[in-house]
Amino acid sequence: MADPSRGKPAEKVRRLSKAELHLHLEGCLSPELVVKLAEVHGEKLNGEEVAARYQTKSFPAFLDLFKWTTTYLRTPRDYAHLAKTVALNLTAQNCLYAEITLSVGVMLLRNQNVESNFAAILDALAESQDSSRVQIRWIFDAVRQFGPEKAMEVARLAAQMKSKGVVAFGLGGDEQSLPAADFRGVYDYAAAAGLHCLAHAGEMGDPQSVRDAIEILHAERIGHGIAAIQDEALMDLLIERKIPLEICPESNVRTGALAKLLGSLSARIEDHPLRRFVARGVPVTLATDDPAMFHTTLNDAYALAIEKMGLTTAQLVSVAEAGFHHAFLSPPEKQALLDRFRTEARSLDLL
Repeated sequence: MADPSRGKPAEKVRRLSKAELHLHLEGCLSPELVVKLAEVHGEKLNGEEVAARYQTKSFPAFLDLFKWTTTYLRTPRDYAHLAKTVALNLTAQNCLYAEITLSVGVMLLRNQNVESNFAAILDALAESQDSSRVQIRWIFDAVRQFGPEKAMEVARLAAQMKSKGVVAFGLGGDEQSLPAADFRGVYDYAAAAGLHCLAHAGEMGDPQSVRDAIEILHAERIGHGIAAIQDEALMDLLIERKIPLEICPESNVRTGALAKLLGSLSARIEDHPLRRFVARGVPVTLATDDPAMFHTTLNDAYALAIEKMGLTTAQLVSVAEAGFHHAFLSPPEKQALLDRFRTEARSLDLL
């Protein structure tokens, strides 16, 4: 018997190939995996208690969760296990390409050997190639509140490992902790080393944070950037320079970023400005950020965009295509993925 959902737009979009450009490896640590890693390191955790810690409703609570869960990533083998799990999950969601952010700043804080961790990750992905079809590149991320000197260490490591699939340098953490100008030298170094540059901005911060990331740091993509909806001139700038916002709707709800943007105590996914950005012509991609911590998946994000945030199927297909268009790949690599995406979209009657 034919599947009655097969012809529905939401089902077609679920089956469509996708790219994921804003995904933190550490944010894929599920409660189950935390319990398993803790056991490996001789600590017994209660699964229900761990799951309860994942019910965060504010940005500080999320940062605390991130700091706590990542304490169980202690060895290269831990990172390898997580990376393999993530690759298989992405493949199951029809994700052809991902740029995964690695919190190198946190590794350095914990005196871990970044080269060993990264080598283990790459080896694990090579071993899983038969069962994982996702193509992965890497973004080395510094933590803003740790300061520019620590960020420079991350940028230098990213430059050293460019030949191993590192395509960009990023700056995450608390965007309100230090001004963008403090990191101008770090970004200049990264760009001179041939790395792409991006930054988290306009998540908990205001539109000026996004503008500073563009004009001071020369960021080529903006992580989140939802505050740009408050500034018409800034949206014009994003359109003119073709700088996409990496939109992570469920993250924005669960960190309280959307509620803060709306000046409210709470917010619903229906209140997200994604539809307004798309209608305005602002370049956007759709992503998950820290999916295990925000109880979402890439397929969930796409489904919610249609079912809760008001995008048409055609608009969502355009957003999906933008994920490949804004990837940090060589023109031939990017074109190959775009061709594959368009062929598949046509076969699903979505183009």
